[in-house]
Amino acid sequence: MKPARPHLASRAVKGLVAALLAASLLLGDAAAAQNDANAPATPIDLAPKLQPILEAHRLPALAAVAVRDGEITAVGAVGVRRDGFDEPVTTDDRWHIGSCTKAMTATLAARLVEADKINWDTTIGATLGSIDGVGEEILPAWRGVTLRQLLAHRSGLPEDRQPDPAIWPAVRALNGPIIEQRREVARLVLSRPPASEPGSKMAYSNFGYVIAGAMMEHATGRSWEELMRSEVFEPLEMRSAGFGAPRSEKKIDDEIAQPWGHAQTGETLKPIAPSTAGADNPAALGPAGTVHLSLADWAKFAAAHASGAAGRPTPFLKPESWSILHDDFYQQDYALGWATGQRPWAGGSILTHGGSNGLWFAVIWIAPGRNAAFMAVTNAANEHAAPACDEAIVEALTAMELIP
Repeated sequence: MKPARPHLASRAVKGLVAALLAASLLLGDAAAAQNDANAPATPIDLAPKLQPILEAHRLPALAAVAVRDGEITAVGAVGVRRDGFDEPVTTDDRWHIGSCTKAMTATLAARLVEADKINWDTTIGATLGSIDGVGEEILPAWRGVTLRQLLAHRSGLPEDRQPDPAIWPAVRALNGPIIEQRREVARLVLSRPPASEPGSKMAYSNFGYVIAGAMMEHATGRSWEELMRSEVFEPLEMRSAGFGAPRSEKKIDDEIAQPWGHAQTGETLKPIAPSTAGADNPAALGPAGTVHLSLADWAKFAAAHASGAAGRPTPFLKPESWSILHDDFYQQDYALGWATGQRPWAGGSILTHGGSNGLWFAVIWIAPGRNAAFMAVTNAANEHAAPACDEAIVEALTAMELIP
């Protein structure tokens, strides 16, 4: 689950214009004409631009979407659900977004802060420190670490984009109630001394997000998954969103109804069935990166953040919450769940993140100044995945004339 690589080249935007309808003396015709004029334009088909990228990078599938002013303006998906097979991907398929989940976990925290369930300065000691079997093993150095510090990767935990061999086997072996699993992760991690003075420096930590999730679970008595559904997915109408490897939700599971992730074995891509243990990271790591969803539903989440970051009123969060989520409080080019920066094509500031569970790759770019966002995904995570997704984003930007 890797952070974004904020180096996308700058390039700029073609407005979509609806054709004017002929005037009519009949009231019904006039009303119909007005409805047509106000209807969203048909999104630009990105598939012809994505196909050469897919072929050049030899990936199973590639998809991208652009959203502006809350409407999808360009979208496309090419390739197959499983390498070596014929089932084509579609724009309605679900994709695993890895660490792009982190922005959703931070967003959940903002919702709970607004509901007075927790606050940004709530500490590990005040929550997990009171849990029998966990609290007594948390070292004193961790007890003052806050929710904000965890979400900003400033807790004192070590960088862990590569699994820690001292902890990972135990995490992988966890089972039982998911809340208990996350508490056990917290116990394992927080019984070891900090890698740096808490609050002193940034170190990208997946376990930090798991601990933040465990704190939210303790504050509400509900699992992170339940909270995500009720506080993020349902309010934003993200109906396809779920957890783990994408798979069919039919009573009789059709495993090829959704794309599969792919492992790289030498020069060969191996499709990994969603029902297998290796299809995703352990469920306990959910707050750090296990969400899957459709392009359209990811666009809804991105559109909310684009509006909120630009100061446009939204019913989902208050202005002060959007500001906290997007502000680079520690001046480290990372806010809460988002890498930050500036890009000419964005008209100023950007929010971005990338993510991978080792079998998929995804990246998102938000341009608040354009009220726009751009996302790309592929069902592989080799050295070709990130460049291909960057190129797909460039094509989406070009389609909207944000770069020449």
